Amino acid sequence: TFHKSSFRKHAIDLNFEESFYSRSLRGVIRGMHFQVPPMQHAKLIYVTEGDILDVAIDLRRSSASYGRFFAIELSAENHKAVLVPCGFAHGFLTKSPFANVVYLQSSEHSPEHDLGIRWDSFGFNWGIESPLLSDRDRNFPSLESFESPFV
Repeated sequence: TFHKSSFRKHAIDLNFEESFYSRSLRGVIRGMHFQVPPMQHAKLIYVTEGDILDVAIDLRRSSASYGRFFAIELSAENHKAVLVPCGFAHGFLTKSPFANVVYLQSSEHSPEHDLGIRWDSFGFNWGIESPLLSDRDRNFPSLESFESPFV
């Protein structure tokens, strides 16, 4: 669930404009996705069934943590959610036989602003030898070759 006043207590003021639901099989990597300005968005992600390894990478050029990543296990059992801010790429690996993942986004999906970073280009060890990827995700540019529009 989402409780706006609880987020505001922590100086997080978001309006979610769209939600998505995905179902992925074990070994699937989705990502690393983001939208560029002016349609950038924050995401709130949680799992309703199964478990995933959720990963975010900072794409903000002026950030001290530019290019660094964060990973957390999200599952229906641990009831955790993660908030991925604007200027970060997001992706996940499905660890259970399947996983149902819900995303709340602060802007609507805009295909012309929807980009990504290749999943294996930023030094994160996914712990899987042969992941299942879409052609789109497999062919994203590397972090090194990506010119980030995020300040």
